Amino acid sequence: MPQRRVVTGRSQQPRQRFVEELKALRAARGDSLRRLGEVLGWDWSLFGKMESGDTLGGPEVIQALDQHYGTPGLLLTLWELAIGDPTQFKEQYRRYMVLEGEAVSLWHYAPGVLPGLLQTAGYATELLASGGAGGEDLTQQVEARVRRAELLGGKHPPHFRTILSEAVLRTRLREPAEYRAQLEHLAEMAGRPNIALQVVRNEVGLHGLRSTDLMFLRMHDGETTAYVENDHRGELITESSRVEALQRRYDAMRDLALSPAESAKFVERLLEEEPCDVPT
Repeated sequence: MPQRRVVTGRSQQPRQRFVEELKALRAARGDSLRRLGEVLGWDWSLFGKMESGDTLGGPEVIQALDQHYGTPGLLLTLWELAIGDPTQFKEQYRRYMVLEGEAVSLWHYAPGVLPGLLQTAGYATELLASGGAGGEDLTQQVEARVRRAELLGGKHPPHFRTILSEAVLRTRLREPAEYRAQLEHLAEMAGRPNIALQVVRNEVGLHGLRSTDLMFLRMHDGETTAYVENDHRGELITESSRVEALQRRYDAMRDLALSPAESAKFVERLLEEEPCDVPT
């Protein structure tokens, strides 16, 4: 029987409790801050600032620490309490992130913004800043999002299909160079064997998913879960009848989209419209 965790004597203040647990877990593992940074892929100074209480980090960083220490959900729970707003990182989104990392294939539709898995650092920076992030917090969130995109690389990446509304591609960034870099990144990603990118032209008109950001996640056992999201909330859907209904709407919209080859040409045309020499 595993030894019960001893929590007596730990701080009752959420932020300090979170800091104490970070220090205790690293000490038990025998990691240095530099070694922790090397293993997880973040600058080691971030972990030092987290352990000193100067910053709390972002959810992707905390999830990586939970995985590293073998404490599923513990640090995320303490982090939610420490930030003082449990609604910021709801249980459903936490479950979604776990499923995303384990899925063998992902099918996605974006009506308004690019999926995080395809965002460049420049795109993520402007998007997250528009939502109120700033300073060091913004830097950490951008780094976490870019690192999360590594899911599509590696030896055994999942198959990823994304269908983008034309509006997503035509929504420019403030910096022309960053907008062009994002289009170039999409063109490169679309050429990978595990990625299929399709575009729904504006001329298609109304369809069943016109305002729904949607992701299907198929697992090793064949079970499929759907995650729908808007600006205010997200919902993880496991009920088979609801998942199937969304799949029918997705398939109908997919029939309206350009083929992957035509979509790649569409992205190339957008690039041709952009000046090659943009101001820095």
